[in-house]
Amino acid sequence: MTVRKTSSIAPTKGARTKPAAAKRASQPGTVRVAAIQMASGPNVAANLSEAERLVEQAARLGAKLVALPEYFAIMGMKDTDKVAVREAEGKGPIQNFLSRMAKRHGVWLVGGSVPLAASKSDKVRNSCLVYDDKGKQVARYDKIHLFGLDLGTEHYREEKTIEPGTQIVVLDTPFGRIGLSICYDLRFPELYRAMKDVDMIMVPSAFTATTGKAHFETLVRARAIENQAYVIAPAQGGYHLSGRETHGDTMIVDPWGVVLDRLPRGSGVVVANINPAYQAGLRKSLPALKHRMIGCDKLRVDLVEHRAIPKKK
Repeated sequence: MTVRKTSSIAPTKGARTKPAAAKRASQPGTVRVAAIQMASGPNVAANLSEAERLVEQAARLGAKLVALPEYFAIMGMKDTDKVAVREAEGKGPIQNFLSRMAKRHGVWLVGGSVPLAASKSDKVRNSCLVYDDKGKQVARYDKIHLFGLDLGTEHYREEKTIEPGTQIVVLDTPFGRIGLSICYDLRFPELYRAMKDVDMIMVPSAFTATTGKAHFETLVRARAIENQAYVIAPAQGGYHLSGRETHGDTMIVDPWGVVLDRLPRGSGVVVANINPAYQAGLRKSLPALKHRMIGCDKLRVDLVEHRAIPKKK
C-alpha cells in the first residue's frame, strides 16, 4: 500500500453541536465548507439533477469547498447497476457533471464516489474524485476497505462488485491538506494515521441505517479528535427505491470533536466554517500528534504476549 500526495482554546465542556454558529457567514481567516446529503436512486440523470440543485445551494451559502456523498450518482436496484454505468477515468456524464459544477460555481468539489472502470469487467473502482474551482480533476482516491455485513436480513458484500484501491491519497489545497476516504474506511484508524498530519478529512458515506445508528457519529467524532482535524462527512440519508435505508446524519465536526452542523435525514446541505487558527492553537495546546510513539521512528515498540492459562496437552 502506498501513500499518494497530489498536489486555542477548547470549546466549553460538554459542547457537542453548534448548528446556529455554523449558519453564520464566513469570518475573516476562515473558509466555508459544505457537505451534501442525498437519498439517491437508480436513475443517474435524476440524481445529477438533484445534486446540481444542492451544489448550487451550497455555493449560494458561500461554500468554497463542497462535498457530495458516496454513490451520489447511483443507488441502484441491485449492486450490479453501478457496474452498468461505470466510466473510464476522465470521461463520462458523471465526471463531466462534476467538472462543470465546480467550474460554474467556482468551488472545489469532492465528488463523493464515482463508479470507474476496474481491471475486471464485472467490477468498478469506487472512486472519490476532487475537482478544483476551474473544473480540473486534481485527485482520485479508490476506496480501500470494502464493506461486508451479515446481520439478520441484511447482507452486503462490496467485494463482489468493487475492486479495492491500494493507495492512500492526500491533497494540498488552498484550504489546507485534505485526506480522502470513503464510508467503511472510517472504521480503520490506521488509514488516517498513514495520512500524516491532515487539516481536513473527507468521508463521503452511505452507512446502513443499522450500522449508522450504532456507530456513525462515534466514528466520525473519534477520527476528528484523534487526528485533530476537521471531518466532513456527507452521507446518503433516507429510503431508496431498492428498499435499502441509509442512516444519513451528514455532519461537519471540528478538531475537538464538536459537531458544527448536521442533517439527520433527507436531502439538504450542511455548512460550517473551517478555522485554521483555531486548529493550530488546539494542536499547540494539546500536541498529541507530536506525542505519538507507536508507528513512528521515536521508539521501537514490540508486542509481548503472555499466556495466563496452561497449554492444552
